[in-house]
Amino acid sequence: MPTKKLQKDTVTSTNTTPLRNALSSFATGVTVITTLGIKGQKVGMTANSFSSVSLDPALVLWSIGRDSNCFDDFIAAKAFAIHILTSDQQKLSNRFAKTGSDRFAGLDCPEGVMGIPLLPHSSACFQCTIEHQYDGGDHVILVGKVVAFTDNGHNPLIFHRGGYAGLQGA
Repeated sequence: MPTKKLQKDTVTSTNTTPLRNALSSFATGVTVITTLGIKGQKVGMTANSFSSVSLDPALVLWSIGRDSNCFDDFIAAKAFAIHILTSDQQKLSNRFAKTGSDRFAGLDCPEGVMGIPLLPHSSACFQCTIEHQYDGGDHVILVGKVVAFTDNGHNPLIFHRGGYAGLQGA
């Protein structure tokens, strides 16, 4: 069996593309994070930086880029919801990844803890209050305390190497 030549790169601040490409080899689930904005408006964005932290207490985390157009809203928020998208929600993921449009148009979103908008039909949803915020370089890491959750048991939407993927044999 032929061996594949290893590519070695160094991390530089002028060219982050090789590092981004290497990091994209890790398949992740796709989430949409929602909150209420500074002016009381519904705010949401697609993210794949979600991770569980602790079961006791129940803590999860995600990170937001400092250059995100909704950065100030999430940093000021007291609560947020993390929706794990289902395998058939690629359009919803794309909707919340775009800027400049009403991401909530036409969606019936009930209110969760502290009035945060909840998206319908996710595989799972975690309603959280802000527990901690940590500096993470060009991102801020938000740790939330899970105060309510639902688990609908659907197959997740997966992101790998810059594109959507599905579970094999699922």
